[in-house]
Amino acid sequence: MITIIAAVLGAALGAVTALRRGGKTMDALQYGAGYGIAFTLLGMLATIILDRTLLG
Repeated sequence: MITIIAAVLGAALGAVTALRRGGKTMDALQYGAGYGIAFTLLGMLATIILDRTLLG
């Protein structure tokens, strides 16, 4: 669940960042994909850490 939320949040944040910097639609899509991937990896790491500390 954390991973999905992080992916959506990252994609939205990336798109907004690109548009605020004056980018066009393709820039927003690229930033959204990049941020989405990065936030997904961080969300997966957080999920693994929480799983091992709370259930391990």
